[in-house]
Amino acid sequence: MIIRYICKNEEQQIMYFSDYHLHKDARLRMSLLWEYDIENIDWLRMRNIIVQRVIERGRPDDFYAILNKYSLDGVKQTIRQIPYLNKKDMSFVCTIFEMKKNELKCSTTERLKNQHWKS
Repeated sequence: MIIRYICKNEEQQIMYFSDYHLHKDARLRMSLLWEYDIENIDWLRMRNIIVQRVIERGRPDDFYAILNKYSLDGVKQTIRQIPYLNKKDMSFVCTIFEMKKNELKCSTTERLKNQHWKS
């Protein structure tokens, strides 16, 4: 299985996430998790948050980093458990990771719309 992600830059470079094992030096940008104490983070317990942040704001190296850390199957399993992704991010992960929207927990849950307080 080849997973493609097109990164729009000057060269219109195509990146293949299926070769993530060739990018062992890829590191997760700590700015994605700015509000957490990175030195004491539990990478397994925080997996949903980490994967969600990479989906929402990640660069190709961030994707390579989580794929190396959790494996392709581990990332796909985590994506299925994420409680909320916007429609754009849901479509992105379904396309990139060849998943169906009805497999995702976030497809059945919606964020409450901002409502004014009733007094």
